[in-house]
Amino acid sequence: MDPLVRKVVRIGIPLGDCYAMGPGKADLLEAIQATGSISAAGRKLGMSYRRAWLLVDEMNRCFRTPVVEARLGGAGGGGATVTELGREALLRYRRLQEAAWACLRQPYQDFQELLAERPVP
Repeated sequence: MDPLVRKVVRIGIPLGDCYAMGPGKADLLEAIQATGSISAAGRKLGMSYRRAWLLVDEMNRCFRTPVVEARLGGAGGGGATVTELGREALLRYRRLQEAAWACLRQPYQDFQELLAERPVP
């Protein structure tokens, strides 16, 4: 994925008063996949456990079935797993970003020609 895609293409998927998916939630799902933990994923992204948990909870309420399944901690340890639906939602979101970027790449580059090399202090 072109590095600019995640910076420029910030699409939110609304559902009622919530957002089922957006760039931060997609990043969180990827981090949960990588770490197997909501808290570790939050730390990896520089967010609190509470913030990460609230985002997961909102996603789980927006989809037909949960996108993340959490296991309670304790002697056996806790953890979290991105479900099959969560993996599919993430894949489709990233495809949506790529498709949008394919349309926006040239106009974005054209616009960049108007900008200074860096902001004036």
